[in-house]
Amino acid sequence: MRDLTTPPIFDATQARSDILGAEFMGEGTNFALYSDHATKVELCLFDDEGQEELYRLPLPDMEGGIWFGYLPDIMPGQVYGYRVHGPYEPENGHRFNPNKLLLDPYARELRGEIIWDDALHGYTIGEDDLSFDERDSAPFMPKGVVVDSRFDWDTERALRTPWADTVIYEAHVKGVTKRHPDVPEDLQGTFRGLATEPVISHLQKIGVTAIELLPIHAFANDRYLVEKDLSNYWGYSTLSFFAPHTPYLKTGQIREVKEAIRKFHKAGIEVILDVVFNHTCEGSELGQTLSFRGIDNASYYLLADDRRHSFDTTGTGNTLNVAHPMVLRMVMDSLRYWVQVMHVDGFRFDLASTLGRESEGFERDGSFFNAIRQDPVLSGIKLIAEPWDIGEGGYQVGGYRWPFREWNDKFRDDTRAFWRRDSGQLGVIAERLVGSPVQFNHSHRPATSSVNFVAAHDGFTLWDTVSYSDKHNDANGEDGRDGHDHNLSDNLGAEGPTDDAGIDTARVRRVRGMLATIFLSQGVPMILAGDEMGNSQDGNNNAYCQDNEISWLDWDGARADIRDAVAALTAFRKDSGLAQTHFSGPEGQPVARWFHPRGDAMTDADWSDGELRILGLMLQPTDAPEILIIVNAGDDGEFALPEGDWTLRIDTARDDVACMDTVSGVLPLGWQSVVALTRA
Repeated sequence: MRDLTTPPIFDATQARSDILGAEFMGEGTNFALYSDHATKVELCLFDDEGQEELYRLPLPDMEGGIWFGYLPDIMPGQVYGYRVHGPYEPENGHRFNPNKLLLDPYARELRGEIIWDDALHGYTIGEDDLSFDERDSAPFMPKGVVVDSRFDWDTERALRTPWADTVIYEAHVKGVTKRHPDVPEDLQGTFRGLATEPVISHLQKIGVTAIELLPIHAFANDRYLVEKDLSNYWGYSTLSFFAPHTPYLKTGQIREVKEAIRKFHKAGIEVILDVVFNHTCEGSELGQTLSFRGIDNASYYLLADDRRHSFDTTGTGNTLNVAHPMVLRMVMDSLRYWVQVMHVDGFRFDLASTLGRESEGFERDGSFFNAIRQDPVLSGIKLIAEPWDIGEGGYQVGGYRWPFREWNDKFRDDTRAFWRRDSGQLGVIAERLVGSPVQFNHSHRPATSSVNFVAAHDGFTLWDTVSYSDKHNDANGEDGRDGHDHNLSDNLGAEGPTDDAGIDTARVRRVRGMLATIFLSQGVPMILAGDEMGNSQDGNNNAYCQDNEISWLDWDGARADIRDAVAALTAFRKDSGLAQTHFSGPEGQPVARWFHPRGDAMTDADWSDGELRILGLMLQPTDAPEILIIVNAGDDGEFALPEGDWTLRIDTARDDVACMDTVSGVLPLGWQSVVALTRA
């Protein structure tokens, strides 16, 4: 880093407006920030700790709303921020206040953290949002750090695991590692801990091909939660779309993320990031001014018709305006950065319907989706939509185009209801087993369009769906008002933990049945971290603020009877050729046939039998032997097998789920079980 005893001087001959952010160019750094309505932008340079502001340097040039300048000798490690001048006219959507230090939206690494103080607001707390606050927010703000993006990737290549072979493990960086007895204590809760051999080996043993990480982008711990001695554990409160969350880094340096990704790739495991481009941590017009609001509120956010208020389709107070070309560019630049520089393999888009919000509402051919589809870098990676938001017309399961896959909450709800023995579920569980074609078999979409899950971070864990009939969210401090009540759960005889061996056995049976439904269905299977070992959150179905043992995986309590079942199911899915890219249908494509337990085809009357709990599905995969899957959500039963010899490969009623028995005739079925057979 250069000596800053004298003010650095911009070099106009090397300045570039086409590269946003703080880009180290080898001998100096180019700074560029988009603000269409600003009148002046000041670059603020700080000491190494980010505590002392050394210089305020007006960026000398502006083109197309991009303010820019090149500083020779400014090296990686330099700490910086911005102050942006312009009209303070909240009634017109403008909230410029140069007293507020602003984080660069393109910052790749952060120094410091948010210290909650009233000075972080652009208006004066205690007055309305039309007032103007003159206090300096810099002492309470994290700052950006100039970085050198070079890294030795050891000639690695992207894995590009086919969707049909993909098994997703939704996980939290801290939650997976914080209580792991074999992860060194000083690495627990970090990327370095996540990429240790004990964690990676576990994922390999259970057949995981992709780890999907809850948000790792830098996020804010909401003031509301901090004052209640809680925290934003999940991370759906983004502060920066380029910088990783500093507490997940042992040294604070982004190379730790790269090192972790490199280790996962060497183990054959892809890395998918859960990204939150629908909103930021700045809240509504009554929220704080940390970055986007102070840079150019009217450009970065959707505003209400009166321009003073935010337009909110996310339930967080604001909505990012991705229809704006420069905001869209920022999102696309972020995605490409994480793919090309950080080597991630895909993204899960939180509240993706918001990203399709245009002037007329949700548009499946909106600017964001079309930008993704035509992008030569992004169109070939894994893209997963959470296909809803809280706005009008926001529920869009099945409403996206290729190459997007979608979280399928219909699969979750119907699977839970079927195994809970709700009446009349045969038709819907049949739909889920063959990939939910009603939702996804259109617009040239493949049979891998549905991401099938029964539990995710939001809601009960899988074990809690069989252990609690009601949510238990008292620890959240909202008197149980938070979290939804539509859990489709059943405690099977005792609310919470129990010493009753019969109840425990029933819970294991049902959990295995639901896991088998996930892995034996067409589509892409996903499990929540910990569901493979019976992890509980004590009945909390909204643990977003629980950075403690409620959310951290209990490795010491791991159940081998469930973990081994998952390993057997993923192995069978891989070896049998079960997963197909095409929906059942025309000649040359896989064929699906439905069987009654008496051994013949299902009739209309059979499908209408609300008390029938057993169903057989025969699949003829392309280039693989026939597969017969039988689900039994009821009591002990029998199934008359189609003529010939079959090999019993999976039986979730057995202690050892993996089998290799030759069977024929009438097959006994254990209660609450799934079997899978192949033609001998």
